[in-house]
Amino acid sequence: MAQKVRSTKQNRQIAMVFDLNKCSGCQTCSVACKMLWTRDEAGQPGTDYMWWCSVNTQPGRGYPKDWEQMGGGYRDGMLQLGTLPDRESFGGDWDFNYDEVYYGGKGTSVHLEPKGEAPTWGPNWDEDQGAGEWPNSYFFYLPRLCNHCTHPACVEACPTGAMYKRDEDGLVLRDEDNCKGYQFCAKACPYKKIFYNHVRQVSQHCIMCFPRLEQGVAPACARQCPGRLVFVGYLDDAKGPIHKLVHEWKVALPLHAEYGTGPNVFYVPPISSAPLKEDGSPDDKNPRIPNEYMEELFGPNVQDALATIRKEMAKTRAGKKSELMDILTVYHWKELFGEFTQDPAAIKLREVRSK
Repeated sequence: MAQKVRSTKQNRQIAMVFDLNKCSGCQTCSVACKMLWTRDEAGQPGTDYMWWCSVNTQPGRGYPKDWEQMGGGYRDGMLQLGTLPDRESFGGDWDFNYDEVYYGGKGTSVHLEPKGEAPTWGPNWDEDQGAGEWPNSYFFYLPRLCNHCTHPACVEACPTGAMYKRDEDGLVLRDEDNCKGYQFCAKACPYKKIFYNHVRQVSQHCIMCFPRLEQGVAPACARQCPGRLVFVGYLDDAKGPIHKLVHEWKVALPLHAEYGTGPNVFYVPPISSAPLKEDGSPDDKNPRIPNEYMEELFGPNVQDALATIRKEMAKTRAGKKSELMDILTVYHWKELFGEFTQDPAAIKLREVRSK
């Protein structure tokens, strides 16, 4: 199916920036999202295999497996429907032999493993594998969630009008009462961050914790991150860190901008260490992560972004002031979230006292 892109303008746009130089792959963001939104045992049936926020090792085949080859997005302004991921490409909804390991009295003779048929893929199946050969192997971590795109292909593809882009903040949301589970949205999304709930027979995706945002609280994935690497705020806030990182310093870049959706999740690319020569000395003329791979992910501007970061790092080492380094260092956590710094516990306490 192909159709002309429809204009989707909104008053403002909430965006996120992930500084990949700080991401340790701890999965705290993934677990925070899972505990809040996709816990099957918490009254959300059909979400057991869903990880709306996932952190994968790059280079890698990702989650769902080989999502970068599944198509979608726009080509020459025309909507493209790609391949629909199947359950096996997601994996992750396994039942483990907890009773046998913890209560079976077998001690160390058994180990924890999925019950039934052996799985073939999961959310972090190729974690820490990366690419290259020792001693010049390399990898880095890449958190991924719905990009809440400026031109969301999922909204264009939805035949029932269930998906929409909210005017006040640019979030891409879904009216599940109108969703018929056709999954055209998942086919159209080039990032394959839309999931199908087989129990409720509707599609679902990251909503950027909009109930929290509406009360001034940052999304769970960002608020719980121990590395202070996730910025949240309005893209047009000229005084905020996101506007400065994306538009002024130009060091925060979208993932696969060539898909044409205008993603509003941006990444500060990782600084690569120097590879080692045969004699063990560093090769300072070349990065360990190939330039070609970085450009494949973040486009040709990634080299300028990395050069800017290195220049500002050198400035601080020389004892000079750098606004960019101050922003990325994040001396206080509230610097990450603009107007979304409310404490969710304090809001809950006020609600309890009001009753």
